[in-house]
Amino acid sequence: QVALVESGGGTVQTGGSLTLSCKASGSAASKYTISWFRQAPGEERKFVAAFSWTDEITYAQDSAQGRFTISRDKANNIVFLQMNGAELEDAGIYYCAAGFLSSTNIAEYKFWGQGTQVTVSS
Repeated sequence: QVALVESGGGTVQTGGSLTLSCKASGSAASKYTISWFRQAPGEERKFVAAFSWTDEITYAQDSAQGRFTISRDKANNIVFLQMNGAELEDAGIYYCAAGFLSSTNIAEYKFWGQGTQVTVSS
């Protein structure tokens, strides 16, 4: 099993930057793919980016492509999501999730963090 804790959320102005962190802990934390998802009010939880345990990186094919960067501190099992050029559509609760397979599908992830709120102001 793995425990996940997100941090770094807050308010960012349109065009600004924000970096989120996901700390993974557990005996096999380094063997999991860690991904970021966003859930906005009234919408389903959507895939944002993934960093697999084999260092494969995947980004959602949406407006965030090219503006977000996912990275991983393997020594400390921390996955970061750097958000640049923030847009109103980026707002929502960001969750990190862990699974043994790299996927964009929610069903492939069994472990989730509590989420961190990102608010984008115009």
